[in-house]
Amino acid sequence: MSLAALRFARRELRGGLAGFRILMACLALGVAAISGAGSLKAAFHAALSQDARALLGGDLDIRQSYQPVTEPQLAALKQLGTVSQGADLRVMARFGDARRLVELKAIDRLYPLVGRVTLEPAQDLTAALAVQDGIPGAVAEAGLLDALGISLGDTIRIGDASVQVRALLVAEPDRVANALSFGPRLVVGLELLPTTGLLQPGALVRWSTRLVLDNTSPAQAKALLAERFPDAPWQVRDTSEAAPGLGRILDNIAAFLTLVGLTSLLVGGIGVASSVKAVMDGRLRSIAALKAAGAGSGVIFATYALLVGGLALAGIVAGLVAGGLLPGLVVALAGDALPIAAKVGIYPLPLMVAFAFGLLTALVFGLAPLARAARTPATRLFRGPAEEPTALGWPVLAIIGVAALAMAALAVASADRKGLAAVFVAAAPATLLLFRALAWALAGLSARLARRRTGLLAHPAARLALANLYRPGSTIVGMVISLGLGLTVLVTTAQVEGNLARQFGEKLPAEAPSFFFIDLQPDQAAWFDDIVRSADPQARIERAPMVRGRVVALNGVPAQSVTVAPEAEWALRGDRGLTSAADMPPGTRLAAGAWWTADHAGPPLVSLDAPLAKGLGLGLGDHVTLNVLGREIVARVASLREVEWSSLNMNFAFVLSPDALAGAPHTWLATVHADAAHESAVERAVTDRLANVSAIRVKEALGSVRDLVARADQAVRLAALVTLAGGALVLAGAVMAGHRRRVREAVVLKVLGATRADLWRAWLVEFGAVGGVTGLLAGAIGTLAAWAILVFVMKADWVFLPAILAATLAVCVSASLAAGFAGTWAATAAKAAPELRAE
Repeated sequence: MSLAALRFARRELRGGLAGFRILMACLALGVAAISGAGSLKAAFHAALSQDARALLGGDLDIRQSYQPVTEPQLAALKQLGTVSQGADLRVMARFGDARRLVELKAIDRLYPLVGRVTLEPAQDLTAALAVQDGIPGAVAEAGLLDALGISLGDTIRIGDASVQVRALLVAEPDRVANALSFGPRLVVGLELLPTTGLLQPGALVRWSTRLVLDNTSPAQAKALLAERFPDAPWQVRDTSEAAPGLGRILDNIAAFLTLVGLTSLLVGGIGVASSVKAVMDGRLRSIAALKAAGAGSGVIFATYALLVGGLALAGIVAGLVAGGLLPGLVVALAGDALPIAAKVGIYPLPLMVAFAFGLLTALVFGLAPLARAARTPATRLFRGPAEEPTALGWPVLAIIGVAALAMAALAVASADRKGLAAVFVAAAPATLLLFRALAWALAGLSARLARRRTGLLAHPAARLALANLYRPGSTIVGMVISLGLGLTVLVTTAQVEGNLARQFGEKLPAEAPSFFFIDLQPDQAAWFDDIVRSADPQARIERAPMVRGRVVALNGVPAQSVTVAPEAEWALRGDRGLTSAADMPPGTRLAAGAWWTADHAGPPLVSLDAPLAKGLGLGLGDHVTLNVLGREIVARVASLREVEWSSLNMNFAFVLSPDALAGAPHTWLATVHADAAHESAVERAVTDRLANVSAIRVKEALGSVRDLVARADQAVRLAALVTLAGGALVLAGAVMAGHRRRVREAVVLKVLGATRADLWRAWLVEFGAVGGVTGLLAGAIGTLAAWAILVFVMKADWVFLPAILAATLAVCVSASLAAGFAGTWAATAAKAAPELRAE
């Protein structure tokens, strides 16, 4: 039997791949998306793993704010290996009237301990930073030269010091690209810092100490340091945490791309079912002949299972090849825009996962039409495709059910964010059922309307269109599901994009301040106000004291041992900005609790941003332990606040009572709302007279955010196109599945006197109805999904954008009509005589 099936399958292939191309393309597209996402993630994580020491700057990286390590601490570190020290801070670079905020990096002569710095023109870094003719050197990114209008060899001012820019900084081994960098990088020698006047008490300086260990493992070194200096305010990272932020970003991107791949594979599964059904409908005469000759249902099933399985396997392999090549393509196209250089290669695990998804998809969606055709009696096969479909047996249903469960389990097991994958697994079949129910409802409504023969419903075109929607063998199910799923993704993407664009393009500029000024010393506060108002008398100024501190415990439990919501994890990573205030900051309202009195002098109290408190699992009366310059402050939660963060006005997630930070060295953070015509004058006046103060232009920061959103939009659109492409393939498959029937109907109707125009009107009504109704449901589901993403995932404001919904409906109707036009053109052009002779 197996030999006969092989022989029959081989003979079927002689007729070409007509009908199978959509099956192969659907599987290839979905598998390519999943394997590509997994391979890209693996390529970046391989880079993080292989380059971990260079990205970290050594075996250990010790960071703390405000002050470097003490002499006893430095001596202990030097006993463990080679030590390099440095500092990072934001300062203003000045050249004539030009100003630019820069990310200043001060390094010692041992930097870098691992890797190498690339300069242009090529030269030794130490020599480039050395003092020549009484002026120290510096190297800078090209963006700084463009912003200040300078050339190599020019001298710029940093605080109270002058430096000569001698080379372009092309690459640093320990820097991961930051999409929201506040300015270009400027590198100077560490010995320059004391001469700049920037090291003021409380100035926000991030000190770093890197170690290359001699005979101690990173874990042992961390344990020794924790035991010897238990109260040190530093954070110690090893190579396993070389770029934790980037790793999280990459994992989130990979999770999104994987979900896109699963969606396209799910859409493609409908295409597989439609394609297999169309093939089996086209093979009815062959099957009938085989059965009449004595072939059993088992041989028929085995023949076409081998045929479909082999071609499905070919599509899966094509998808694996495309997905495996994706990392190399991304590296070639993106180049320096990537945060790190991905390690191009073949990664077996994501390919194996994608292969399993492809096989399970082919089994879940392709088995039913194969089994149904094999079980159909020969007498009914000879009667043609109008016969009711044969019911499936329990074994086939059991296999499909087990395969579907395996596919769902694989989706959850292979995902990094299993909760998100589980939501997708639950939502996907629910969405499919919704569109299936829509198809059933539309068919039922068409059947009821067809019984009425008055008004427009009496017109032949309307009656033919209604009949096509509810008759046996109708393609309505495939069309509704393919259009619906693809356009649901499109609506979701467009609504999220539109809301983000509205917030960053319309709302924020009208409400945001002109500047943030940082590192303002307490004794400069009144002087700062006078300077600003001398440049713009109408300027509005807000100031608040600020220190940096870390959350080290929640209700007495160490922060590293606490499980918090993913959206609140940022609060436990690194230093946070803290302030104290007698009065509640503007732009906030109490959500719970009460504000302290202005003269509060009791135990420390803290007011938290309400959503953050919820994510941290904190409520009124709970306690937060903060480490500020090595001193631990245990503050009781006195109130929760709702903060309007989108205004970009000054506010803090943690606000402490006035006495909580008494004695701690601090600086002031100030915001200035200035008239646009006076902004440059305000910036020059402040930075000329207060060299230690840095200005952050909010418009430039918003520009960086807009650029980031724009790049994210492009990535999301490209990913959505994968799903839309799958939907287009499925739509084409659905139309193809009914092509033979439409040809026969067109011939019969033309013999009875129908014109080509009559047929076109009927099919326009049919496909227009499918597109319109499906677009409405897709718009509703996509809008709901976008609302959930913005409100619960992004924690952003939501506004319904009806224009996007209307555009989606137009696209849906247009796609439906286009598919109908493509699928029925040949049917209307078919000659009656050849078709009737074939009967």
